[in-house]
Amino acid sequence: MFSTQRQAEILRLVREQRTCTITGLAARFQVSGETIRRTVKPLIEQGHLLKVHGGIMLPERLDEPPFERRMAAGLAGKRAIGARLAEVVSDGDSLILDGGSTCVHIARALAARSRLTVVTNSLEVARLLAPRNGNRVFIAGGEVRADDAAAVGDSVQAFLRQFHVRHAIVSVTAVDMHGHFMDALPADVAFSLAAFAQAERRVVAADHAKFGHSALLHAFGADGVDLLVTDEAPAPALSQVLAAAGVEVLVGAPRQPA
Repeated sequence: MFSTQRQAEILRLVREQRTCTITGLAARFQVSGETIRRTVKPLIEQGHLLKVHGGIMLPERLDEPPFERRMAAGLAGKRAIGARLAEVVSDGDSLILDGGSTCVHIARALAARSRLTVVTNSLEVARLLAPRNGNRVFIAGGEVRADDAAAVGDSVQAFLRQFHVRHAIVSVTAVDMHGHFMDALPADVAFSLAAFAQAERRVVAADHAKFGHSALLHAFGADGVDLLVTDEAPAPALSQVLAAAGVEVLVGAPRQPA
């Protein structure tokens, strides 16, 4: 296979899969990782691809879709994750919850719980949980993003440091096959790390579409996570990495129609 043919095939694969790892491409083409790096280097230099940790992605993947589109994407899976976490969280528990689309679905599911103490940077999460069942909601102040109505900035991290909670529940953009949890925005990484530092249990909520992909920023490794809640079990290779790091994985099944 000539280099140009290989480049065309790699571009096709990245468009289909959103991101590809160097090791995965090397195995597919039965060449070395160094050969793949040489092959994709011109594509990166020309702006067709973007280099990320351990792989490549399309440049437009740097920006996540608008929030309303993220809320609708993978709806059944996000609802399943929310339902599973509503079983994990007990009445009277304390938790930190971020403002990602998955966590907004979790907040909707937590309407079944009562007397929660919730710390969040999300106006939407606060709106959903503050009026319900004797909950107490504390919301961080800062610059409010137009996209998702979440507060960001140094003041948010300082606010989180006041609290000690049972669960910190955060979402991510991607989880690669090495167990690296990744995000698209620095502010979201900062929130997750600050939340985990204040919690007894560090929880990631991620639907199966996030697995096997990369994003712009490395947030934390599998050894920084206690529990992963998802809608479908990860592939065996990723499951082994998570198990070796001591990550518990809970899979939520979508509700069956009546």
